[in-house]
Amino acid sequence: MHTTNYFGTLITPSADCPVSESTAPGKPDSVAGLQYALLAEAPYALSSDDVLFEVFARRKDIPEAEREEARAAFFAKPQACLRASPLVKSFGWGLHHDADGRVALVDRNSDIYAALLADEGVIKRPGMRSRRE
Repeated sequence: MHTTNYFGTLITPSADCPVSESTAPGKPDSVAGLQYALLAEAPYALSSDDVLFEVFARRKDIPEAEREEARAAFFAKPQACLRASPLVKSFGWGLHHDADGRVALVDRNSDIYAALLADEGVIKRPGMRSRRE
């Protein structure tokens, strides 16, 4: 089974992110809107795998009774990690993964974000670019 989880890592907004302030997605049913809602509602409650699968399951209307099997099938092949999330590519959010792999949104202009950037014990990974250069 493949995983997208990071540990002790800060995913920073993409270098080509078009916004300078973290903003909430405007479409609640979009991938970005669903990811945002899950992470804003429960910081450090879900892993990256949990977030990605939950968004997939909601968008595909997978019933609870079928989710365990669907999750195994979903992660049977590699999935894009949260470095490719529209939250870091288009909406300017940082994503912090704690030591247990649980993730939280971090406003790029917050003191928490600055502290995470300065912390040498936190691995930094940039969000993926939207365009090739």
